[in-house]
Amino acid sequence: MANLQNKEIFNVFFREKPAMMLIGLKNAKGAVYASSLAKSIDCTYSHVVKILQEMQKAGLVNFEKQGRLKILTLTKAGNEIAEHINGIRNLL
Repeated sequence: MANLQNKEIFNVFFREKPAMMLIGLKNAKGAVYASSLAKSIDCTYSHVVKILQEMQKAGLVNFEKQGRLKILTLTKAGNEIAEHINGIRNLL
């Protein structure tokens, strides 16, 4: 996203934070936690968890419990959607 105008038009089509969460999960190297995702998209932890729960209900995200931590992964559908969102973002 080269300039502010492109960012603004992207936000017209997509809510910025949820779209960036999917893209962030897709591009992640290694394990991703809600807290690290919140930090990377400059969002509160509670807001990220709320959005992730909606994404889980929609079959886009999985929570994998490892001890006290929950690792986030995209489902096949979530990965496809993230790819499309990223493609559109790059076109704008």
